[in-house]
Amino acid sequence: MELQFQMVLAVLFFTESFSETRRIRGVSMSYRRFYRERKYFLCLDGSRLIPFVQVNDDYCDCADGSDEPGTAACPNGRFYCVNLGFRPHYVPSSRVNDGICDCCDGTDEFSSRIQCPNKCRMLGQKESWELEERMKAVKEGLIQKKQLIEEGVVVWKEKQAQLQQLQKMSEDLRMKVEEYRGMKLKAETEKEHLEIAVKSEDGFGEENKLHGGAPPGGTSKVNEGGSSVIHNKEPEEKTQIQQGQDPIKTPPHEDLDKLPPVIREAQSDDVLYHSWCIVGNRTVDRAVDELQKVEEAYDTVQMEIRELKEKLEIDYGAEREFVFLLSRCVQMSVSEYMYTLCPFSQVTQKNSEGSEVILGKWSGWIGPPDAPYTQMKFDEGDACWQGPKRSTVVSVVCGTETDLRSVKEPSRCLYSMELHTPAACRLNTLQRSIHNEL
Repeated sequence: MELQFQMVLAVLFFTESFSETRRIRGVSMSYRRFYRERKYFLCLDGSRLIPFVQVNDDYCDCADGSDEPGTAACPNGRFYCVNLGFRPHYVPSSRVNDGICDCCDGTDEFSSRIQCPNKCRMLGQKESWELEERMKAVKEGLIQKKQLIEEGVVVWKEKQAQLQQLQKMSEDLRMKVEEYRGMKLKAETEKEHLEIAVKSEDGFGEENKLHGGAPPGGTSKVNEGGSSVIHNKEPEEKTQIQQGQDPIKTPPHEDLDKLPPVIREAQSDDVLYHSWCIVGNRTVDRAVDELQKVEEAYDTVQMEIRELKEKLEIDYGAEREFVFLLSRCVQMSVSEYMYTLCPFSQVTQKNSEGSEVILGKWSGWIGPPDAPYTQMKFDEGDACWQGPKRSTVVSVVCGTETDLRSVKEPSRCLYSMELHTPAACRLNTLQRSIHNEL
């Protein structure tokens, strides 16, 4: 008897609940308290009070569509999918009874011409498996991230040591530049002294040359036409030339210590007195060449220092976990294009013909405040035809390997990429995945 009484109460409770549920179809548990059957219903935006019988009567009375959660009457209404066994969610009320199964439990097609199978259990199991795999990937990624951080510390120290070495080399080269500049100036000064000495000490001076005078040790005579002067050397000198010997003119200086160093070098090497100017020019040229080499080396080292300082100023993460990406590029082929991402440098696109365009240069991190290292920005790329400059946003996602997973162009000249890497794995990533599942 008691059992029969309990069954009757259960039937009455189910009937009452069904009656109420039938009236408030498409409402979540958190909003169900607003849809308890009363004499009147207050629109959720507080704009209007209507009789409760007009709720879900397939006619839109409230401006916010809250009186028709279970029908398609209001264009701005929402239908709540319970989806027991899977994730509940809302769909626009316009999709209710439209012949397409939007809810995995099929409740959005309650009076449709089609019958929707309940797939929530299957989808829930699939999502649980994916979550488990994702958790494994995060755990493995965290282990690899620890190794990357340790490697990053080593790389960072090497870069610092390299910078110190370059700075020392730069200082040494700077001193050499100053030294070679002094040597060049000295050579130019000695050349000037040499030219003055040659002009003042040469017996065959400018005055004799202008008046047709004979050089020392030679004779002069006028030809029959009187149009030119013929200079003849002494027979002894001529004999030496005929025998293949070079006539050497002894300079008038006997005290070599009083001559400039360049002249002394020329005298010691038995260079002709009239060739001392050539020796001076060669000395200056040699000093200029040496100075140029040292200056080029100094400029090269300075450029390397600037580039290295720029790299060391980049933000590589809270624990410098992204340092390993400094000298690494990843590629992905999409259709006829090859995309290359070089983190902290640039993004490029190359077609099948080998033509390459820059899709952006490293700009910085643009992730939200709670996850700043989840997005990279590359801008100031090559300009599109009659359009803006290309730019790329790279989403950095936790993964067991470092590679590109997707490349898209959501709008003209704006590209999006997804980079998977262990460096992006975080503990809160794992916690967030578990929270979403729950």
